Amino acid sequence: MAFSARTARFLGPNGAGKSTTIKMLTGLLAPTSGAMRLLGEGLGDPERARAVKGRMGVVPENLALFENLTAREYLTFIGRMYLLPEATVRERTDELLSMMELAREEKKLALEYSHGMRKKLALAAALLPNPELLFLDEPFEGVDAVASRVLRDTLKRAVERGATVFLTSHVLEIVEKLCTHVGIIARGKLVHQESMAAVREKGSLEERFLAVVGADQFEPQKLSWLEGGR
Repeated sequence: MAFSARTARFLGPNGAGKSTTIKMLTGLLAPTSGAMRLLGEGLGDPERARAVKGRMGVVPENLALFENLTAREYLTFIGRMYLLPEATVRERTDELLSMMELAREEKKLALEYSHGMRKKLALAAALLPNPELLFLDEPFEGVDAVASRVLRDTLKRAVERGATVFLTSHVLEIVEKLCTHVGIIARGKLVHQESMAAVREKGSLEERFLAVVGADQFEPQKLSWLEGGR
């Protein structure tokens, strides 16, 4: 799989292997075979893999926040993990909390946050080191329209400043507006990749996805007790 796009969408049915792929690319799982390259570097060598990880940000599927830290404490911890200067961490933390509309809640522990607030904090942590590559696993899942707009606008700004975003999402309408390229995975294999411009020439992303995975060939199963009158 090779993407040189600024914003790539990784699409597939539930259980197809999207989260597993991201876990392998970010070093959370070891692949059983094959090789991976990120930002021009192979990940087989531990030293090179460590250097690449310092140039990326990640929002994993389960968020993986330290819930007994406040938002500011958590971002400070992330900054230290990336070996950023203290002044840089303070400045970026102030900006991120303001942009994510978390400044008023920064003294609350992460465990007190709503799901949408937790998503915004996780994205803030991923953006803190100014990464060249962002991996986002279902960033729009379970967030309201306001939080979704904040996340989408933030990702657009990250792309404008030169970052590449690799994300998975089932919210097709948002992704159609955000992504430049799409890859479709089914049963653990990449079965299709294409630019969004090419997809639009042939119809919608939903139609393309259903055609590629073969879902449009199956009649939806009906429940007998919902058919007909009561």
